[in-house]
Amino acid sequence: MKTPVWVVTNVQPQKDYTLILTFASGEKKLFDARPLLAKAIYKPLNNLSFFLTAKADCGSVAWSDEIDIAPEYLYECSLPLQVI
Repeated sequence: MKTPVWVVTNVQPQKDYTLILTFASGEKKLFDARPLLAKAIYKPLNNLSFFLTAKADCGSVAWSDEIDIAPEYLYECSLPLQVI
C-alpha cells in the first residue's frame, strides 16, 4: 500500500512560529502555526523554547503526548517551498 502524500517525514521548527515540513511525497512546505496559538489546546506553543521541540511523530508533527497537529491539516494549510 502506498504511503499517503500528507505523511510528515521531517519537521524543522522556526523561531517565527512556522514549520518547514517534508512530506512522504518529497514535497517541502511551510506551515504558519501562529493562527493556532490562540486556541486553548495550543497555548503551550506560545513558549518559543517549547515550540522549537516539534518533531515528526507517527506521520504528523507533535510536541508532547497531548499536542499534535493532524497531518492532513498540515498538508492542506501549508504553502509549497521553492527548493533552490
